[in-house]
Amino acid sequence: MDYDLRNIIIVKNLIKQFNGQKAVDDISFDVKKGEIFAFLGPNGAGKTTTIRILITLLAPTSGEAIIDGKSVIHNPADVRRVIGYVPQMISVDGTLTAYENLALFARLYDIPRRERKERIEEILEFLKLGEYANSLVRNFSGGMIRKLEVGQAMIHHPHLLFLDEPTTGLDPVAKRNVWEHLLELRDKFGTTIFFSTHNMEEANEVSNRVAIINAGKISAIGTVSELKEKTQKEKATLEDAFIFFTGNSLVEKGNFHEIKRERQTFNRLG
Repeated sequence: MDYDLRNIIIVKNLIKQFNGQKAVDDISFDVKKGEIFAFLGPNGAGKTTTIRILITLLAPTSGEAIIDGKSVIHNPADVRRVIGYVPQMISVDGTLTAYENLALFARLYDIPRRERKERIEEILEFLKLGEYANSLVRNFSGGMIRKLEVGQAMIHHPHLLFLDEPTTGLDPVAKRNVWEHLLELRDKFGTTIFFSTHNMEEANEVSNRVAIINAGKISAIGTVSELKEKTQKEKATLEDAFIFFTGNSLVEKGNFHEIKRERQTFNRLG
């Protein structure tokens, strides 16, 4: 498969079926190195399924995905070395300290023992969590937990960071704080950021480009300005663009388990 070296993600005709139903329905897109790319859509749109394929946790039914020049199908171990992942659900251990959580991930990512202490201290300083290094994570606020999860995903200096609904359950101040650090991360390390969201404001404010996904299909891709412009509506919003391309408002359509999961995330981070 030919690919442009400027693209860190290339997806071609990706399909994922569950019991004959297409959760991801023949989607194609690319993500450039160093950009912040938003996957915008309601629950059940196919966002998380796509991310799980891209991070090699789920095999596609058909199609191909290339991450930093490596196939998620044929070279999954190589893909995992260059990515970080922050899931929607909690991924830290509340019974451990911030330092211990990072040390655990440093070992999981096979960071040499001689480098671990320096990497952990670098992450804690970068996230402004240094004074909480030896504090139990169960006493952290939601924003601090999310920042630590980003730190876990970045401990091995990945080229690409995936975040699934990264600010679900956070208050506006915590959301802003998390994104300030993510933007600094991109600027400092050149990290590409791919995140899913159903939050219009979040996609509007931080993304270089947005892919609108609905019912497993990508309806449009472009900058926020480009998407708004195509509606030909004066003072169009991103929500106007979403409705224009999908015919629907961005209303949560998750099933019982998805709603339960989101509420559990809110309760644990809130």
